[in-house]
Amino acid sequence: METSKKEDLIKKLYEKCAANNYISPDLFKKYNVKRGLRNEDGSGVLVGLTRISTVIGYEKIDEDVVPVEGRLEYRGRNVRDIIEGIKQEDRFGFEEVAYLLLFGELPKKREFKDFLDTFAVERHLPENFTRDIILNFRSRNIMNSLSRAVLALYSSDPKADDLSIDNQIQQAISLVAKFPTIIVHAYHAMMSKFHNAPLFIQPPDNGLMTSENFFYMMRKDHSYTKTEARVLDVLLILHADHGGGNNSTFTTRVTSSSGTDAYSAIAAAIGSLKGPLHGGANKSVMDMMEDIKKNVKDWNNKEEIKAYITKLLNQEAGDRSGKIYGFGHAIYTKSDPRAVVLKDYAIQLAKEKNKDDELALYLNLEEIVPQAFYDLKGTGKIISPNVDFFSGFVYKCLDISEDLYTPLFAMARIAGWMAHRIEELMVSKRIIRPAYKNVSPTKKYVPTDKRR
Repeated sequence: METSKKEDLIKKLYEKCAANNYISPDLFKKYNVKRGLRNEDGSGVLVGLTRISTVIGYEKIDEDVVPVEGRLEYRGRNVRDIIEGIKQEDRFGFEEVAYLLLFGELPKKREFKDFLDTFAVERHLPENFTRDIILNFRSRNIMNSLSRAVLALYSSDPKADDLSIDNQIQQAISLVAKFPTIIVHAYHAMMSKFHNAPLFIQPPDNGLMTSENFFYMMRKDHSYTKTEARVLDVLLILHADHGGGNNSTFTTRVTSSSGTDAYSAIAAAIGSLKGPLHGGANKSVMDMMEDIKKNVKDWNNKEEIKAYITKLLNQEAGDRSGKIYGFGHAIYTKSDPRAVVLKDYAIQLAKEKNKDDELALYLNLEEIVPQAFYDLKGTGKIISPNVDFFSGFVYKCLDISEDLYTPLFAMARIAGWMAHRIEELMVSKRIIRPAYKNVSPTKKYVPTDKRR
């Protein structure tokens, strides 16, 4: 088909789609539809129970949503306490957090050693996997490469469809361990094909922890500082889980509830996380920050910054969406505890990497955006930075490519995904099937020769 004819066809089909898929917003109110599985007050619709993690951003008092300081707990442990405890002991913590999420308890020394021994072996990919799956099918987007690789792992697992919990545990350890290797190999494959970089493939080192191995495999000289590895470890801990209702974790639970295999469920979760409204949000923040830096001459001039922020809110600048990326959250109100932690590390890294001027812009935005929002909207809604506001800056200080921002999110969240999958299989035992009401009128079928 000629290009012009194809374009005309697509245009006509689009017009049909637009006409036949429109639903009046009034109907959502009429039928009390919980759009996005949210209540009218913005709180989430309760659809399940979990013992894995807790996301607290508000309290409900007499049916009113009351803002509180945000708190994130893994198996009842405050994530900030976990990070502080690991910091005090001067060690890495992501593997311990993965253990906690998956099995519900903090490991004893002997238990943890056995776990790490198994974990180290599982980091390695099947023989010729990188060549056959990653290098032969290179993608411009690492999330797509990751999804394809996860589905390919099904073929190398003789018990791929075994839903017994002991087998799910084995698959969980394997996937959490393999994600860094897949991601780094996919990154180098992408850089080689699409950016003419020399191909560099390095297997993991069994003696290193996850954040160390990432830098070891990523950099040709295997170099990284203790600070870099420690900060990445903290980022992985902060992203390891976030309750059962976030989009990708809920995707994991929905697909798992059908009885599908782990590889299919996790591939679906990866597809969800790839979306710019979920795991890709920090990329939007970085794009916005680059735009602000180009259009605001003095990064310490608060009036100039506020004037440009007002333009962004009025859809007069930037991507003209009217959004200030990195601010606000579906659950957190007064503060996002992950952003609070990352802010401290951003300040530390800015000093080490000579990025104090850029950090000053972030800190000024933290102060100015809520006021600009209030002046324009006139509402008392609290607007505070979320985790994505600082995470992109921290990754930048670590010299990590933007292509890896969302894959690193997945590298952490696979621990939470598998924990929720196991809980779904053990506890719920019922396929998730919410209702959709059809609001299209009934019509008769018309034979082909009588259609007009």
